[in-house]
Amino acid sequence: MQPTPKTLKHLPKGFTIISGGQTGADRAALDWAMEHGIPVSGWCPKYRLAEDGCVPAKYPLKEMDSPSYSERTEQNVRDSDATLLISLSPELTGGSKMTLQFAKQWSKPVLHVSKADLFPGVLLREFLRSNKARRLNVAGPRASTEPQVARFVQEVLDALLNAGL
Repeated sequence: MQPTPKTLKHLPKGFTIISGGQTGADRAALDWAMEHGIPVSGWCPKYRLAEDGCVPAKYPLKEMDSPSYSERTEQNVRDSDATLLISLSPELTGGSKMTLQFAKQWSKPVLHVSKADLFPGVLLREFLRSNKARRLNVAGPRASTEPQVARFVQEVLDALLNAGL
């Protein structure tokens, strides 16, 4: 779906997608935002480390001083108003589970959307609205863990535009 001024105006002023640049959910969220003219931001590990080598330069992410994935994850949670976790499975594992723990530690609102949810766009719209979130950290499984997660991330974010704010 190509955005129109009408669909994008449903997003809060200053809406930004934050993500860490890992394969899978992270990059899908960044790609979706960039395709829709939505600002992106975030932190990635030193040397732009990712499971496929390094985070491509097309993503305007800042490098941490450390190559640690967990430090990158925590910084992205801290820099956001809220966190959206998107996965195919209703069970969180690995870095996604760690993201949830950091969100709780920093008292940041967090929403987990999976394939089990019937209306993810509506859930996300209500989550953003109730938390007045403008800087949304989007995270989820890497491509090696859930190879189809990128497509689902884009479906969820498209559904947000269709649901309106």
